[in-house]
Amino acid sequence: MEFGHNFKYYRTVCNLTQRQVAKLLGIAQTNISNWENNHTRPEYEHLVKLSTIYGVSIDKLLGIQ
Repeated sequence: MEFGHNFKYYRTVCNLTQRQVAKLLGIAQTNISNWENNHTRPEYEHLVKLSTIYGVSIDKLLGIQ
């Protein structure tokens, strides 16, 4: 599955930049870019934090729901 589209969609809905999300997660901006471009996938702990930041469930973030 390609989750990157969902990651980018919810980030833009929240009006956040990749840099802002990276700072909230304490990681490099390139990680966010890699996730959104489907080069890599976030670890579970980052999925949990992303769902909190974006205000959606992990299922929704992953496009399962």
